[in-house]
Amino acid sequence: MRFKNKVVIVTGAASGIGFATSMRFAEEGAHLALVDKDSDQLENAKKIIAKTCQSNVSLFCFDISKEEDVKKCVNDVKANFGDIDVLFNNAGILDELETIDAQKLDRWNEILSINVIGTMLLIKYCSKVMMEKGDGAIINTASVAGIRAGAGTNAYSSSKAAVISLTQTAACDLGSYGIRVNAICPGLIETEMTRPVFDYAREKGKGHKLGSRCELRRYGRAEEVASVVAFLASSDASYVTGQALAVDGGNTASLNLPGMKF
Repeated sequence: MRFKNKVVIVTGAASGIGFATSMRFAEEGAHLALVDKDSDQLENAKKIIAKTCQSNVSLFCFDISKEEDVKKCVNDVKANFGDIDVLFNNAGILDELETIDAQKLDRWNEILSINVIGTMLLIKYCSKVMMEKGDGAIINTASVAGIRAGAGTNAYSSSKAAVISLTQTAACDLGSYGIRVNAICPGLIETEMTRPVFDYAREKGKGHKLGSRCELRRYGRAEEVASVVAFLASSDASYVTGQALAVDGGNTASLNLPGMKF
């Protein structure tokens, strides 16, 4: 119960890592503000959490790249719960499996607006609340694709590298206020967002190879990432800030083979 009566905002909360982490926070006593663009899945997530936990859960359905919507959400959370203790900046989108010569500018703009600008906006407004009390934890979802080539496509990888840099600069800005900012860098995790990758591999009879490039020789589960987020958000990580922690089964510990970008 490390988060008993703590107020936690989770973006991208309706599925995958966001949902698994929301469950973890709820199980440890947190009050939740769940953010996602999919209202139906968001309602379903709330119902599932309510079956197993006694957490107070509020839902917010909007596009995190829209500043006024982000500002309103943060103000509403502060008004309803009285505080914001943790922000898990998890919302993000992927791009198509295309090489650099086939990239579309509109898609780049969309990915950067969600993955980078949206993350920045949540930090901007949540940190204002946290600064008032001199305490808080912010965790951003980056990716191993932001650490090295071979784990993602161009726009997505670039956006996640930017999230890692934003994590570091924000940690420098906010450290004197007692606010810690860290990032997680998941490797291959089976979620709704990565489902096409898994479906494709299984359709081609290559399902057994999923995760084979990791040192643990398997892909990860959303719950395993949730455990790391909970650690970084808790007082157990009270002296950890400005870090990008790979949760990838050892994938970034070794060299990828040439020509295996996809």
